[in-house]
Amino acid sequence: MPGRSPLFSRSLLFISALALAACAGSPRGEPGPSDADFATVTRVLQHPRCQNCHIAGSTPLQSDASVPHVQSVVRGPEGDGPRGLPCATCHGAANPPASYGKSAPPGAPNWRLPPPDQKMVFKDLSPAELCAGVKDPARNGGKNLAQLVEHVSHDPLVLWGWNPGHGRAPVPIPHAEFTAAFRRWVDAGARCPTSSS
Repeated sequence: MPGRSPLFSRSLLFISALALAACAGSPRGEPGPSDADFATVTRVLQHPRCQNCHIAGSTPLQSDASVPHVQSVVRGPEGDGPRGLPCATCHGAANPPASYGKSAPPGAPNWRLPPPDQKMVFKDLSPAELCAGVKDPARNGGKNLAQLVEHVSHDPLVLWGWNPGHGRAPVPIPHAEFTAAFRRWVDAGARCPTSSS
């Protein structure tokens, strides 16, 4: 640049690089604003209330310890249990009263696992792997990003995680905080963290 000192030119380049990093995450792979939002999403999806049914295998998990479901329960061909023993045999459309005790099966509308051809796995994945699966319509039930926002905001089975019934710990991050983070992540372009984040 004629008439400009080398120091001015270097300063201008440095300021431009800072602005790019602030607006677009970082070209060097440093965390951007949406990474913090997806970290919140990850904490929710990998809480036992969510990950116990979003599994790679066929046996749902239960309790905060994520142990295999008793009674040898399996996913079944549609995700709602094996033929002759659907999930609804024990799980009603709502949680039973606390007077039934801690061992009473919880309930919510349409209690089920994802179907075997779209397992939507949350458990034991890195944030990058989790993000890729959440965004993939082949794995997430055919949903686009707007439909995912609607799903996590209003689906009764999702909402059960914050009201899991007597003796079960709810998801510790408030639902409104989770959905706000999810929406910000989507609005920022649904960027996935790098495998090292």
